[in-house]
Amino acid sequence: MKLPIVAYGDPVLRKVADEIDEDYPNLKQLIADMFETMYAANGVGLAAPQVGLPIRLFVIDATPFAEDVEEEKEILRSFKKVFINPIMVEETGEKWAFSEGCLSIPDINEDVMRHPNIKINYLDENFEEHEIDLTGLAARVVQHEYDHIEGKLFTDKLSTLKKTMLKGKLDTISKGMIRVGYKMKFPLQKKKR
Repeated sequence: MKLPIVAYGDPVLRKVADEIDEDYPNLKQLIADMFETMYAANGVGLAAPQVGLPIRLFVIDATPFAEDVEEEKEILRSFKKVFINPIMVEETGEKWAFSEGCLSIPDINEDVMRHPNIKINYLDENFEEHEIDLTGLAARVVQHEYDHIEGKLFTDKLSTLKKTMLKGKLDTISKGMIRVGYKMKFPLQKKKR
């Protein structure tokens, strides 16, 4: 089932999410719904807060990048994962810029500086523990989604000037005064009578 994606301005996007355990209700279905929602919106990652749930869960399928980045083709070709209760262990290397967007902030893409290398510990959908090292785009996508469960957005990493320039666009998104090709929930949208 496709879930509505929560738009910029909703308080759930600013909460530090809570850990979950194996007894979280309908977890397998939620994961399936999150993948379906992400694919329908042409995304490569989706965090639970983006569908209104303040829990430490995100899904990623970075395979669309495999054709674009030759040197990372091997890892990206099969980079489809579920991250539950992840812990960022390490972020290293000289930060690099890459144009990022977000399903909760449609029609805005900006260069964001991130570390090229990470080590992350997480549980998969079967609650088996993993710790992996990632580089390049795989690391970037994970960092972006990890920020969501920490209550942060990619726009937080922009300069004060850039944030000021985007304020009007961000307000427009919060009010639902945009057209997107997927179902969204807007925090400041006026109710129709």
